[in-house]
Amino acid sequence: MRKENKLNSLETLLRKGQVFTDAATLITYELDAGLDRGAPEGLVFPQSAADVEQIVRWAAQQHIPLVARGAGTGLSGGAVAERGGIVIEFSRMNAVLDLDESGRSAILEPGVVNLAFDERVRAQDLYFPPDPASQRASTIGGNVAENSGGPHCFKYGVTSNYVTGLDVVLASGRSMRIGGRALDYPAYDLCGLLTGSEGTLAIITAVSVRLVRNPPAVKTMMAAFDSLEQAGAAVSAIIAAGLVPATMEMMDRNILRIVEAYVHAGLPVDAGAVLIIDVDGYPASLGPQIDEVIHHLQAHGGHDLRIAANAEERDKIWYARKSAAGALSRLAPSYYLVDITVPRSLLAETLAGVNSICDRYGLRAGHVFHAGDGNLHPLILIMDPSDRQLVEKVHHAGREMVELCIRKDGSISGEHGIGIEKRQYMSLMFSDDELAAMWDVKQVFDPGGLLNPGKIFPSSVDRVSTRGEPVGPDLSRPPPIYRPQEAYHIPAAVFTPSTASEAAQGLSALAAIRRPVRISGSIEASPLEGQPGENNDVLLCTGELKGIKVFSPADLYVTVGSGTSLTELQSFLASERVQVPLAAPWPSASIGGLVAANVNAPLRMRYGSLRDLVLCATVVLGDGRVIRAGRPVIKNVAGYDLVKVFVSSHGTLGLITDVTLKLTPLPRARRTLLAPLDDLEQGLVLAEQARTTALVASAILLCKDCDISALHAPAGNSFPVGARAPVAASVPVGARVVKSGGEGLYGRPLSVPVGEVLYGHPPGSYVLAYTAEGLPEDVQAELDQVRQVLRTAAVPAPMEVDQVSGTDIWARLLGNSPGRALQVRVGVPARDLASYIHAQSAALNDTAFIADIGSGLVYAVSEHREPTAAQHWLESLRRPALALGGYAVAIDMPGTWQDTIDRWGYQPAALDLMRGLKARWDPGDILNPGVFF
Repeated sequence: MRKENKLNSLETLLRKGQVFTDAATLITYELDAGLDRGAPEGLVFPQSAADVEQIVRWAAQQHIPLVARGAGTGLSGGAVAERGGIVIEFSRMNAVLDLDESGRSAILEPGVVNLAFDERVRAQDLYFPPDPASQRASTIGGNVAENSGGPHCFKYGVTSNYVTGLDVVLASGRSMRIGGRALDYPAYDLCGLLTGSEGTLAIITAVSVRLVRNPPAVKTMMAAFDSLEQAGAAVSAIIAAGLVPATMEMMDRNILRIVEAYVHAGLPVDAGAVLIIDVDGYPASLGPQIDEVIHHLQAHGGHDLRIAANAEERDKIWYARKSAAGALSRLAPSYYLVDITVPRSLLAETLAGVNSICDRYGLRAGHVFHAGDGNLHPLILIMDPSDRQLVEKVHHAGREMVELCIRKDGSISGEHGIGIEKRQYMSLMFSDDELAAMWDVKQVFDPGGLLNPGKIFPSSVDRVSTRGEPVGPDLSRPPPIYRPQEAYHIPAAVFTPSTASEAAQGLSALAAIRRPVRISGSIEASPLEGQPGENNDVLLCTGELKGIKVFSPADLYVTVGSGTSLTELQSFLASERVQVPLAAPWPSASIGGLVAANVNAPLRMRYGSLRDLVLCATVVLGDGRVIRAGRPVIKNVAGYDLVKVFVSSHGTLGLITDVTLKLTPLPRARRTLLAPLDDLEQGLVLAEQARTTALVASAILLCKDCDISALHAPAGNSFPVGARAPVAASVPVGARVVKSGGEGLYGRPLSVPVGEVLYGHPPGSYVLAYTAEGLPEDVQAELDQVRQVLRTAAVPAPMEVDQVSGTDIWARLLGNSPGRALQVRVGVPARDLASYIHAQSAALNDTAFIADIGSGLVYAVSEHREPTAAQHWLESLRRPALALGGYAVAIDMPGTWQDTIDRWGYQPAALDLMRGLKARWDPGDILNPGVFF
C-alpha cells in the first residue's frame, strides 16, 4: 500500500481537520528549538485519549513511527521526526481534567501550558514548582517527557518529584494507568521510569501531579561579583550555613551585557558575575533569611546588592534571566545551548574549563546556570549556520564540554534531554552494560521501535529500525545468563559479598544453576526484608557492604554501602549538621533494605519521598551485570532514570550495593502540637483544615491508641526546662523528674532536667499531631495558624513539644511489635482519605492506627491473634481502598502467617511490563523469587 493511502486510512479514523499531510504545514514541524531537523510524513492533532489509542493502533498496524510533540521548545531534537513517520501534536489536549485543592493534586492533559497551569493553581494558594525557562510556552507533557527542571530545582526538585501517575498508550495501542493519585503503590516505579524517557516508551495522555502550598511571601535579590569564582564561593557558603534559598541563578559578564542590551533591566554589566537569589516562606522569615544571605554574599566579595522592593521589580529581574536565549537572537541567527551538570562544588573549575575550550576554538559564548544545582548552560553563538566548518567547531567544542563534565562525575544533560543531539555521547557516560540495561527497558515497552525511534541511544545500540535496516549489534534479545568462569565459586548458603564485583561473580554463578537468592541487610532480617534462607535458597547478606564511601557536604550528598544501617548514617550526619530525611521503625534497617522496600515516613511531606532522595545507586542485576544508575547530581536526564525502578523493587531486579542520597540541612527548629480529641469525625475535619496551612509541616497525623507518652526524644537533644514533654505512660500529668537520663530513639543520650514538670499522655481517644520544621520564624507562623484552627473548633489547647515529631510517633507504632502482629499500610488519594476512614471506622477503631493526612496513608496494627481473622480484617480495609484507586498491603506479620495472609492484594495494570523487565534483568528468576510477584 502506498504511503498516501496509508495516511488516508488514518484520516478516516478521525475528524476533519485533525490530520495534515501538506508540505506547507509539515515544514513547521521539521525541527524543535534545537539544531536538528527531520521531515515528518504526516501530522495529527488528537483531541482525546481515545484518539491517541486509534492513532497508535493504526501506526502499529502500518509500522509507521510516531513522535509525540508538545510546544516544540525542546533543545535536543527530541520531538524531531528524524526517521519520518507521524508527529502527534498535543496542543488540542489542553484541559485540566481535575483540580483537587484540598488534596493538593491535579490531573492534566499533556497539552496544558506549564505557566498557565501554575498561575491557575496559585490563585488557589497552591504551587507547581517545576519551572523550565520555556514555561511560558512549554507543555506539561513535554515537561514530563524531558523531566524538566528550572531555577527552583535546588529547593523544590524537578518534574519527576511531582508526577504521581501517568495515563499512557503503549506502542501496541493499549491504554494503561501507571501510578495514580495515591502514593507508594506496590509496584515497580514505572511512572518514574517513563518520566524523562523522551516519548520513546509510551505516549502520555494524562498526568497526575502533586502540588504544594504557594509560599506566602518571596523576596528576590541580585548581587554582583568581580569573578565567577567569588560568586561560586558565596553559593557554597550559603549552603554550608544551612540555608535553602528557593533559587540561586548565576550569569557571567558576557551574557549580562547581551541581555541588558535586550531588556534594559539595569543589570551590572561590568561585573564578572551576578547571582540572583530568591528566598521564600512566611513573611516573618524573609528578613532574617535576606540578612543572613547578604552576610555571606558580602563576605565573599558581593557588592551592588539589589533587593526587589515589589513584584514588578522582581519580575523585571527574572524576565532578564529568562530572556537570555532570546537576547542572543540580536547578535547571531543561531546559537548552540550546551546543557551539562556537575556537582555544585566543581562549578568554578568547570566554568574555567569551558571557557578554555571556547577560547581554543575561537568561539564566543556566555554563561547562564543554576548555581544551586550545578547545571551549566554555555550559549555558543553561531554567526553563520550555513558555515559547516563553524558548526563543526561548535559541535567539537560541545563534545569536549561533555567530556569535561563526565570527568567530574556529572551528567551530559541536566534538563534538556538526549534526543538526537547527545545520543552519541551516551557511550561516554555509560558502560555497555548500562546502555544494554536501558535497551532492555526499550524492548519491554516498545519492541518494534515505533515510538520516537533514533532518540537517546547511540547507533551502536539502537539496532531496531522501523524500516528494517540493522544499525548496530543485536541487543534486541535478552542477554544470556552470565556463565561463571572457573575462578567463580558457588556461594555458600550464606553469601556476604564485600564489593559489587564479588557480588556479581556470586550471582553469576548462582544464576547459572538457577539457585534462588534471598537478599537481606542482616542474617536476622528486619520486617520489610522478607524471610530469607528457606529451603535451598542462598541468603545474600549485605552486612559487609557498609560504610560511608563519599561524603560531600558542599554538594549535599552522601554515598553509603547498602548494608549500612540508617541509625549509623544519621549518627554520622548529625555531627555534620545535615541529615538524610528518612526514618525507619526498625533500628537495624539497612539503607539498601529501605530503598528496596520504599519505606517512607510522614516527614516525606516536607522533604519528598525516598524516590526523590536517591540520586544514584550501584546495582548488580540478576544476570551478573553491574550497572550504575544515576549520578550524584540533582539534575540528570541522561537516558532512562533506572534508579527509580530499584526503589520499591523489593530486591527482585538486582542487588543494590551502594546508594547516593540527597542531604538536607538539619532544621533549625522542630516543634509539634498534640491536640487531644474524643471524636473521630471532628479529628478528620480538623486534620483536613490543618492541612491547608501546611508549608513547612513534616507530619500531620490523626492517631488512635498510639503510645505517644512512651516516646523518647530523637537524636541527642534534651527537654528544655518547662517544656511540655510526653514521657513514660506511667508518669502522671504534673509529675516531677527525680532521675535524669535514658536513651533516645536513635541511640543518643536523652537528658530531662531533674525537677522539670512533665505533662504525660494527652487525654482523649485520638490525638492530632502536627509537626513543623525549618526556620524558627516559619515554624512559629505555621503553628500559630494551626492553633487558630483548633481554637475555632473550641477544642482543648494543644500541648507543644519540641522533642517528639510526628515521624517519631509513626516509628513507635510500627516498631512496637515487629514480626508479632499484622501491620497494614493503606494508600488512597488524599482527597478520599477522610471518607475512607469514616467508612472503615468500625474496622479501624478496633485497633491502633495512624492516618497520615499529608500523604493519604493509613497505618494500622491488627489486634487479631489468628491469621484467618487477620486476613478477613485486612480484606475489609483492602476492598474499599481498591475501589478508590488505592491499595492495602501487609508490611509486617508473624512468619507463620505467610501462607495465610495475602500480602499485596493488588495487581498493577503494568504487571506484564514488570514481569518483562524482570525477565531481562533476572532471566534466571533467582532474586527474591515469590516476594513481589
